[in-house]
Amino acid sequence: MNDHAETPERMRLTSVLAAQRAGFMGGGAPSLAQRRADLLRLKAALRARRQEFAQAINSDFGHRSPHEIAIVDFVPLIQGINYLHRHVGKWMRPERRPIAMHFRPGAAHVLYQPLGVIGIVSPWNYPVSLALMPLATAIAAGNRVMLKPSEFTPATNQVLTAMLHETFPENQVAVVSGDATIGAAFAALAFDHLIFTGSTKVGRSVMRAASDNLVPVTLELGGKSPAIVEAGFPLSRAASSIAFGKLANAGQTCIAPDYALLQENQIEAFTEAYKQAVKRLYPRGVLDSAYGSIITSRHQARLLEMIDDARKKGARIIEIGSAAVADTSRERKIPPIVILNATPEMTVLQEEIFGPILPVVAYRDIEAAIAFVNARPRPLALYLFGPDGETRRQVLERTTSGNVTINDTLLHYAVDDLPFGGVGASGIGAYHGQEGFKTLSHAKGVFVQSRYNLTGLLQPPFGWVANMTLKYLLR
Repeated sequence: MNDHAETPERMRLTSVLAAQRAGFMGGGAPSLAQRRADLLRLKAALRARRQEFAQAINSDFGHRSPHEIAIVDFVPLIQGINYLHRHVGKWMRPERRPIAMHFRPGAAHVLYQPLGVIGIVSPWNYPVSLALMPLATAIAAGNRVMLKPSEFTPATNQVLTAMLHETFPENQVAVVSGDATIGAAFAALAFDHLIFTGSTKVGRSVMRAASDNLVPVTLELGGKSPAIVEAGFPLSRAASSIAFGKLANAGQTCIAPDYALLQENQIEAFTEAYKQAVKRLYPRGVLDSAYGSIITSRHQARLLEMIDDARKKGARIIEIGSAAVADTSRERKIPPIVILNATPEMTVLQEEIFGPILPVVAYRDIEAAIAFVNARPRPLALYLFGPDGETRRQVLERTTSGNVTINDTLLHYAVDDLPFGGVGASGIGAYHGQEGFKTLSHAKGVFVQSRYNLTGLLQPPFGWVANMTLKYLLR
C-alpha cells in the first residue's frame, strides 16, 4: 500500500493483527484439547444460527432455496469440521522420518507447528462455507485468524460477524468488513499465510500485495471447468449430473461445469436430455422455489451480455423454461441457457461464465477433446463421464486440473480427505483435510544426535578411517 493509504481503517487492521500476533506469541501453540473445543464451539454456533444464516443469504441474493443452502453450504462445512475434529490429533503427532545408515543411531522427526496469524479473504457465492472452512482448518492447525468476507453479502456478513464475535475473542478470530479498498489493505498485511478465494483477476492483485511482505498464499480461483462426455455413456445420466452442477446456486459455483464437450452426433440428443433434466430439477422454471438468483444486477448484466455476444456471432441460444416466466428482474433470475455452435471468439468460451449458461462444444475424438482442454488455462475442476478404461486413463494422465470427479459433478469438493485447490491460473496451493492442516502449519525438521555416532569419522584429523568412510558414502 502507498503511504497515503494509512487511514483509520488500515490502522485498525494493523492493530488487530498486532493483538493477534501478541496473543499467539504469548500463549504458544494451543493444545489438542483446545483446538477440538474451538472446533466444537464453531460447529455449535453454526448449528444455532443456521436459519438466521439462511434468511440472510436469501436476502443477499434476492432468492436462494433454504434446502440448497443447507445441502451445498452447510452440509460440507459441518462434515468438514467433524472431519478436522476427528483427525487433528493424529496430524499433530511428531512424524518420524527414516535416516541413512551413517546418521544412526540418531533419530529424525517432523513437528507441525502453527504458523501464527492467517488472513482469509472469502467470496460471496458461498458466503458461509467458503469463509468458515478455511477458518476451521486454521483453527485445527492452531492458528489465529483475520477474516475479510465479500462486501456483496452484507446481511450474511452481519450474522457471521455477530456469531464469531460471540464465539471467539477478537485476538483469536476477527472479522473485517469493508469494500475493495479495505480488501486491498487487508491483503497487504504481514500475515503468516493468506488464503484467497475468488476470481483469477483479483487473485493476481492479492498475490502482488502479499509479496511485499513475503506472505505465502493459497489462491482458490476458478476457470473454465470442462465436462467431457465419452461416446456411449448414457446421456440422461450425464445431463442430470451436469444440470445439477451447472445450476446449483444459479451457476455461481467456482467448480461448476463451465462447458460440455460431446461428440458431434450426440449434441442434439444431449441437449434434449439436458432440457428434461432441468425440468425435473426445476418444474416451474426460474419461478421454482429451488432456482436461485444472480447476486447483483452487475453480474446479471455481464451474463446477459455473454448471451447476446454469442447470439450476434452466430450461436444458437436455447432457453429452458422461459415460457413460464413473466418479469423476474426483481429477483435477478436468468433461465437455464444452452448455447450451441459456440466458437472461440465468443466470450462464453473465453471467460469463466459463473452463471446458468452451458455452451456445448463438439469434439471429433478423445484426442481432440483433450487438445481443446489443454489449449486453455488449467481449470479448477474437470468432469469426465465414461467407463473405466483407456479413455479415462488418457484424460487423467494428459490433462492437468485442480481436481476431478468422474461420472458426476461437484462431489470431489465434499470428500474431506481430498485436497482442494487449483493449478496454474485456477489457483496455487490446496486446503481441506490433511493438506489443509499442513498448508497452515510449519513443518519443522528435527534431528536428534546420539551420544555415540558415526559422523565423528568424518572429522579431523583425517586418516584411513575417514578415507574408507568417504569411499563408502561416495559409492
